[in-house]
Amino acid sequence: MSVSPSSAAELPAAADIALAYHARTRHSLKRYAAGPETLDWDAQPNPFRDFAGSPRTALPLTSDRLATSFAEACNGTAPVQPLTIDSVALLLELSFGLSAWKEFGPDRWALRCNPSSGNLHPTEAYVIAEHVSGLGDGLHHYVSRVHVLEQRCRRAMASTNEPRLWLGLSSIHWREAWKYGERAFRYCQLDLGHAIGAVSYAAAALGWTARVVDGLDSSRLAALMGLDRASDFAGVEAEDADVRLAITPRDAAAGAPPPLPAATAIDDDWTGQANRLDRHPLYRWPVIAEVSAATRGGGRDAAAAPPPHPPRASPSPARAAELILGRRSAQRFDAKFTMALAAFHQLLDALLPRAAPPWEAWPFTPRLHPLLFVHRVEGLTPGLYALPRSGEAESDLRHALRAEFDWQRVARAPDRLPLFQLLPTDSRGVIRT
Repeated sequence: MSVSPSSAAELPAAADIALAYHARTRHSLKRYAAGPETLDWDAQPNPFRDFAGSPRTALPLTSDRLATSFAEACNGTAPVQPLTIDSVALLLELSFGLSAWKEFGPDRWALRCNPSSGNLHPTEAYVIAEHVSGLGDGLHHYVSRVHVLEQRCRRAMASTNEPRLWLGLSSIHWREAWKYGERAFRYCQLDLGHAIGAVSYAAAALGWTARVVDGLDSSRLAALMGLDRASDFAGVEAEDADVRLAITPRDAAAGAPPPLPAATAIDDDWTGQANRLDRHPLYRWPVIAEVSAATRGGGRDAAAAPPPHPPRASPSPARAAELILGRRSAQRFDAKFTMALAAFHQLLDALLPRAAPPWEAWPFTPRLHPLLFVHRVEGLTPGLYALPRSGEAESDLRHALRAEFDWQRVARAPDRLPLFQLLPTDSRGVIRT
């Protein structure tokens, strides 16, 4: 999220803290960033948060009945589903639900639809519902382990009878810090992006759009999600309020997003006590709390811009639910495999922002631009390549990187793909280092 403190005078201090954290938590050839000296996998924190005392609503599992293809989800032609408890259940199943259980020896662990660094899943999902058929009005927390919604706050909504839906995402930093130490805040932000993308694809498969609610103050966001209720989190790991997504049927998405409900109301009925995830934490990483506080705010992202690229030519005709549930972080490791040039171009093309999922959920100019160590791609010279993902990024990268880089436009790449060769070289030794 953007750094937006309450006064301009605070900005340098907050920005300095964030930049200092970034520098401090980089790995280098001289040292690793600070992390735990040992890991006891038998003592891994509980990967699932729940709230004791909150009433639960069991959700159906119906992804096997969703006929929408991935192509329909990507090109905006998926049939629009009504906003009901069944479709909300399907949205959660395809974005945060469990896709499989794996076993190795005595160990058993869950895989989820949203990717996560280290499979640690620091991101929690909350639902705010208004007049959604079958679902009580108010705030709910999603428990993926058993596919239920826990109603944290019951509220009598005063708006019209039109159904409205929002998702709130938060991060539990300790889930990552347990394994990655001071770098945990980095991984939580990475996983937040994964989660937003997962929601975007799941919503598109239902004929909906998911869009970030920009300019929302951190304190109000925390209040909307009940994360500022200290007594409900007494003695347990805290959650940071990260982002709110408005979920809207695609045929109604052209207008202004629905106004957010008030953070509190007189007749709010709160229930639930958060569970403790790790009863015996071995380390403390104060720098995570410092950078978290420094990056809270509520300003608007100044880099908002319409995606400039046309729709992708040939998304998969397979069922969207089948592809989403079959996602894995790694499918195959083959030391002799050579990638086809067309497949390589297709992978890079998927990184270009456009008016389609997942980019429509976060419609801001890209700030990250991949540098690629290419080896064994058919018809492409091994070496270092760059893919500037916005118009102004090429000049910025040329200025920031080494002056001796070639910056030769790859002739065999499609015109829409700004792929540059920086240095022809066998990079396997560098990669190994």
